[in-house]
Amino acid sequence: MNLHQFKFIQEAVRRDLNLTEVARVLHTSQPGVSKSILELEEELGIEIFSRHGKRLKRITEPGEHVLKSIEIILREVNNLKHIGNQYSSQDSGTLSIATTHTQARYVLPAPVVKLRHQYPKVNVSLHQGSPAQVAKMVLEETAEIGIATESLVDFPDLATIPCYEWQHVLVLPPNHPLLDVAEIKLQDLAEHPIITYHPSFTGRARVDQAFAAKQLTPLIALEAIDSDVIKTYVRLGLGVGIVAEMAVKETVDSDLVVRPGGALFGTNIARLAFKKGAYLRDFVYEFAILLNPSLTKESINKVVNLLN
Repeated sequence: MNLHQFKFIQEAVRRDLNLTEVARVLHTSQPGVSKSILELEEELGIEIFSRHGKRLKRITEPGEHVLKSIEIILREVNNLKHIGNQYSSQDSGTLSIATTHTQARYVLPAPVVKLRHQYPKVNVSLHQGSPAQVAKMVLEETAEIGIATESLVDFPDLATIPCYEWQHVLVLPPNHPLLDVAEIKLQDLAEHPIITYHPSFTGRARVDQAFAAKQLTPLIALEAIDSDVIKTYVRLGLGVGIVAEMAVKETVDSDLVVRPGGALFGTNIARLAFKKGAYLRDFVYEFAILLNPSLTKESINKVVNLLN
């Protein structure tokens, strides 16, 4: 058995058992992938996958156990690479970050700049996506650290740490009739078109839950993943914007009126995510601490490596 076989099996599961796609991603041939998997099955004396003809149909029960062992082996192989990188060049490398647009646009710039000042030889690679995509990128080791508000705690193989709390705010054009209301309530909002985030982004679930709890159905005029897009349509008079508080800057958004939304929608928690058991380089720890100064290398290590 060898690492190539392990990678083929791991990738086959990730690619919904499509060996043509596995071969494309791993830059090899589909017959070679199929042959390698069969050879490992013969060596182990079990079927890892059930088949219909030559096509893989599902992973078998013993195959599930094999996959778990492969995940551990490949994770430790990757840790060995990180250890080598850490001690051969402790102040250089690439920090890969998976995050959502809101975090990348409004939260990460200052910490990234500070990290670059501390580690000028470190290249930062930002990967943006939905919270579920952020989790997947960390699990697949495309990124070493993930940052998002939703979904991260739903993945058992991720170690997550609270990063910071935030609330939604309402953004309105200066002539909006709701500005005549002393204390805007959900019932008031439900009478006007609303512009806010796509359901899988930036605390949207809390917004929906708040309306549902009052048995109200908001009129969603437009959904977007980009706070700047939401504010643009608010300026055009399409509706009331509901955005993350960090997305509003007094100097940039001086033409909009901002009202707090914490009392309406509650508090959200942005979280950091790491793959459980991953070996983290010093600048990964440092970046996490820049995002949440209450963290230490030891406290992060306890969560990532499940230490008491």
